[in-house]
Amino acid sequence: MEIENLVAMANRIGEFFDSMSDRVEARQGIAQHISKFWEPRMRVALLNHIDSGASSNLQALVRDAVVENRAMLAVKNGLNQGQAQSTG
Repeated sequence: MEIENLVAMANRIGEFFDSMSDRVEARQGIAQHISKFWEPRMRVALLNHIDSGASSNLQALVRDAVVENRAMLAVKNGLNQGQAQSTG
């Protein structure tokens, strides 16, 4: 998936949570949504995009949410944190 599409998707998520007055809760909500609904490769692409310094097209709220909750979004050993490994 193109990074421009991922950024647009992340910004749409951010627009939803931007209406929340509690900014901490808004940032956590964005990160939780991305962690829960995005495939690992999508999360990795977004993290790499931010790490490259090319994230000016991300809303500040989204960028802050991803940076602050990086551990939640990181992919470890091919599994999302909190995901159980399938045994079947």
